[in-house]
Amino acid sequence: MDRGGRPGWLPSLGFAFLSFNCGMAIYRSSGDPSAVAFVAVAYLALIALFRCLHLLERAPAGQARAPLKATVWGLSTLLTLMFSYKVAAIMPLWGAVGVWVIGLGTIVAGFYAFFVHREAP
Repeated sequence: MDRGGRPGWLPSLGFAFLSFNCGMAIYRSSGDPSAVAFVAVAYLALIALFRCLHLLERAPAGQARAPLKATVWGLSTLLTLMFSYKVAAIMPLWGAVGVWVIGLGTIVAGFYAFFVHREAP
């Protein structure tokens, strides 16, 4: 069934859950401006990422997809760096190094998958 580009009930439920949790995190962190900014930026980046992924899936093949691919990679890189920073901050040194290695590996793999790798014809 074609929904005309609209999400179904399950993605809508996920979005509502995400919005509620971000609202609660902002409410509970109201005395810490850096925590509020982290939650707000992460929320906006996730919403933008989901929108860009939706547009990328619907875009025709070719050069028109390149800006969307760059935006998706940039947003996913931003989120990876943000969450790696927060997680590494509460880990012992060996754990923090592991978090950063995995995060940076994810960023490099995403770049390779989006911009370097070519599928066989």
